[in-house]
Amino acid sequence: MTTKIAVLLYDGFTALDAVGPYEVLSRIPGAEVVFTAARPGPVRTDMGSLALTADVPFSEVPDPDVLLVPGGPGCAALLDDRPTLDWIRTADAATTWTTSVCSGSLLLAAAGLLTGRRATSHWICLDMLEAYGATPVGGERIVVDGKYGTSAGVSAGIDFALHMTGRMCGAQVAEAIQLVIEYAPEPPYSTGSTASAPPGLVEALRASNLVVGRNNQAAPHGN
Repeated sequence: MTTKIAVLLYDGFTALDAVGPYEVLSRIPGAEVVFTAARPGPVRTDMGSLALTADVPFSEVPDPDVLLVPGGPGCAALLDDRPTLDWIRTADAATTWTTSVCSGSLLLAAAGLLTGRRATSHWICLDMLEAYGATPVGGERIVVDGKYGTSAGVSAGIDFALHMTGRMCGAQVAEAIQLVIEYAPEPPYSTGSTASAPPGLVEALRASNLVVGRNNQAAPHGN
């Protein structure tokens, strides 16, 4: 039996939000991952130097088993885009799981799917979830409420996809995929969350809207 997994693409999405989960979910036995957008063709990421190809338009993916919405700065332009939100609602009516990575949860919330539900997102936009009726959850990398699964910023998509694989297929399949992709992270720095990063770095990145530059380099720990 085929499990159809639809990944939504739009101009300005963050590459790892889509590609990280793809590396995991595409290895599920019987899974078929399809990249879809309002129009088929190449879709540029937020950094501009990379594009992924949307093979089919929304109209050809009306009933996926799993929906995954990546985040990225481009999602801001879609928060009131009726064709995109309508398709998300249509797809959700058929899904077993409706999911997101990073700020992709804002699109689920804008479509009205997270009203009254716990959800997470990238730390810089958690507060926006509440404006769309969701209950924002900080400090948790993965949040599942009913059939809705949301995950924190960018790299959390890999953890999330493994978590979802375990729920859908069992721990043995998820563990096998984790070994295939040799996912055993050992980050060289401890600034991967607002809880462990220097407060000055957090505030500098917040002020720059996550633009990395010389002006937001905080002093190392202990200085």
